[in-house]
Amino acid sequence: MVEELRTARRFLSRYGLRGHIDELDFHVLNEHTTPAEVEALLPLFDGQDVGLMSEAGLPAVADPGAALVALCHRHGIEVVPLVGPSSLMLALMGSGLNGQSFAFRGYIPAKTDERRAALRELEKQSRALNQSQILIETPYRNDALFADLLQGLSPTTRLCVAADLTLPTQYLRTDTVAGWRKAPAAIGKRPCVFILLAS
Repeated sequence: MVEELRTARRFLSRYGLRGHIDELDFHVLNEHTTPAEVEALLPLFDGQDVGLMSEAGLPAVADPGAALVALCHRHGIEVVPLVGPSSLMLALMGSGLNGQSFAFRGYIPAKTDERRAALRELEKQSRALNQSQILIETPYRNDALFADLLQGLSPTTRLCVAADLTLPTQYLRTDTVAGWRKAPAAIGKRPCVFILLAS
């Protein structure tokens, strides 16, 4: 199961399956896949292993693959999560923020007013619990989220921006909101994790 055929094929080819891609059977499972379409995938599990690939994150975490994992549990099919790089944990590891207490908030509202209200609430919770708040966003909305973080958060709140982790273009920086305002980053449309910790 993959979110996008072209990028999945390219990834597998690059990492050792070049020349064997045509031996694999790919099925798309993304945000447009309906519950009935997920249920229709059940026969694929009859006597064979099935893998789930996430496009740019961690399978089944803020990811449409969770529906497939739930299907397996409903039908008693063994689920074997495999260790691999997780942008969420890599960002937290590299942030210098609280790794003892953290919450993954996933995607917050896309509409500007709702997003700003959600950020204020997350900052309030972070301050009350001394808890790192981990957010992700669709790449084309990164800049809008980043602008709202800088505009709406307290100057003393620490903010980590982690983009393109493990790639040559990796960007990882933690600073106070005041520091970010003085020297903002150009994030653009790339996979990115944001972590905030209010003091």
